[in-house]
Amino acid sequence: MTPAKICGLTRPEDAAAAVRLGARYLGVIFAGGPRQVESGQARSIVDVAGKVPVFGVFGSQGYAQILKARDAAGLAGAQLHDGATPEFVDQLKREGLLVVAVVRLAGNADLVPLAELTGLGCPLLIEPRVAGKLGGTGVPLPLALAAQARSRLTGHSMWLAGGLTPENVAEAVRVVQPDVVDVSSGVEQIPGIKDHQRMARFLEVLE
Repeated sequence: MTPAKICGLTRPEDAAAAVRLGARYLGVIFAGGPRQVESGQARSIVDVAGKVPVFGVFGSQGYAQILKARDAAGLAGAQLHDGATPEFVDQLKREGLLVVAVVRLAGNADLVPLAELTGLGCPLLIEPRVAGKLGGTGVPLPLALAAQARSRLTGHSMWLAGGLTPENVAEAVRVVQPDVVDVSSGVEQIPGIKDHQRMARFLEVLE
């Protein structure tokens, strides 16, 4: 079974359903966009998550802001869409946070830095690069490009995101063999409101 992270949660009832259906990780967004939550919303999601780790998704926020959000919401992890350095990752890990760093790919040239990025000391989440967006666009990453990224990250934890749905995730897992898949818009009714049937189908495919 490939573990899944259900991201972009805004409601505790959706988080509870994700946990019940077998999600390994949950995500709440502090980086802007239609799925952004306040600390109180995030706390309500953490409260129903039980032992399932909840990641805060961050953009330009610095160390102090991330720790403030962690303390207010009870977050277990930080997903960094910007500004990840080995020192920054290490600081957050020393605070007890799980850390994932996002790498955006648009073409073969973006594969070149991957070997160096393993030095961040955390899993790398691979997703499409869309101009002007930090993530959550629902745009699929070409599987051939994702598979090349996987081959360059042999022995390193790689998570896969970008346009995953119940209909295409099995093929993505077969071709790319990621350690974790991350989904948001692919299991939604509208941005931030999850479709419980689609979540169930997505997670069933991964079993």
